Amino acid sequence: MFGKGKKKKDDAPAEDAEGAAPPDEGAEGAEGEGAPKKKMSGKKLVLFIILPAVLVLGGGGAAAYLLLFQGGAEQHAEAGDGHGKQKGGGHGAEAPGEAFAGPNGTMISHGEDVVFVALPEMLVNITAPDGRPAFLKLKLTLEAPDDATVTAITEHVPRISDQFNGFLREMRTDDLAGSAGAYRLRLELLRRVNLTIAPMHINAVLIEEMLVQ
Repeated sequence: MFGKGKKKKDDAPAEDAEGAAPPDEGAEGAEGEGAPKKKMSGKKLVLFIILPAVLVLGGGGAAAYLLLFQGGAEQHAEAGDGHGKQKGGGHGAEAPGEAFAGPNGTMISHGEDVVFVALPEMLVNITAPDGRPAFLKLKLTLEAPDDATVTAITEHVPRISDQFNGFLREMRTDDLAGSAGAYRLRLELLRRVNLTIAPMHINAVLIEEMLVQ
């Protein structure tokens, strides 16, 4: 009896040892499988951290470069536009042929070396050769050498108009006939303007329109 019991007791550890072997192999397998998984996880972790960071940094750098380049280009364009506007604005009022309104109904425009002052339109009663009344319509432009003379003209427009009216009412329609009549008219008007604005003087009186009815 004792022999059999001892044998059973001796067999039990063997069975336990044999039965325990598979768990050890499974554990070793589990450990063996776990180690590669940790290594792969580390590589993936490095890739997932480093690559996005590189992409973000690279993309951020490119975006920053584009923003800075675009901002600099816009500032340069605005500076260029401002310079162009300032330059154009400086010549706007003095551009040849461009007229702007002046005092007392005048229109002022700048030529290359002179300034033109267009006077308000005039309508004057004159006399025909047979004594009948007639009308003279005049559009005159005065040619001034500088802006100081222009200021004198525009300030004295009422006196200039008075001088012109007094002279023109004494004229007859045949006094204005032909180019000789227009030439004498310009000389007389020139003399009266220069007397009015002295010591300033204008260069010429230009007849833009002359109509006798």
